[in-house]
Amino acid sequence: MSPDGNLEILMAAYQGGDFDAATMLIEQLSPQLHRFFVGQLASRKDADDLLQETWLLIHKVRHTYRAGEPVMPWFYGIARHVRVDHYRKTSRVALYEEQVEAPSELPAPMPETTSSTAEMAELLAPLPESQREVILMLKVEGMSLDEVARATSSTVGSVKQKAHRGYERLRERLTAMGLSQVRGGGLS
Repeated sequence: MSPDGNLEILMAAYQGGDFDAATMLIEQLSPQLHRFFVGQLASRKDADDLLQETWLLIHKVRHTYRAGEPVMPWFYGIARHVRVDHYRKTSRVALYEEQVEAPSELPAPMPETTSSTAEMAELLAPLPESQREVILMLKVEGMSLDEVARATSSTVGSVKQKAHRGYERLRERLTAMGLSQVRGGGLS
């Protein structure tokens, strides 16, 4: 059985109305999905909200999961959709607020994050969103190229290209920071 095999069985049971299976899915997948959101947003509060929105949407569209298909790309596809919607909504709100309010002289408070999460978010921050997303899914969540392609509605070739370009930018950034011996440390 594949590592996701148990998740696929739980998902099929959840589709059939077994809400104990839903509880088990939530317990098993919430930490991964939360890391995905924190890695993208660097805000635990927003990540908490997006995780809740994701599970609400999963519940609503659970009938769309096809039994026998890998379940992780399906979950990450929904999480990605929720994150993109959140980004669009906050961008519109921020633009509106910027137009309505005078700029504040006070600096924004720092988001609450763990040091490793904050460091990762800071390191990945200059990357374009698509590269950051692919690297997080591949390297942090351990998803396969095929799973990331499904989750992002891309081709495997596109995922490889985004990852490669992201790795190159990270290498350049690490070299500029004086950490040029990272080549063997997993950025290849």
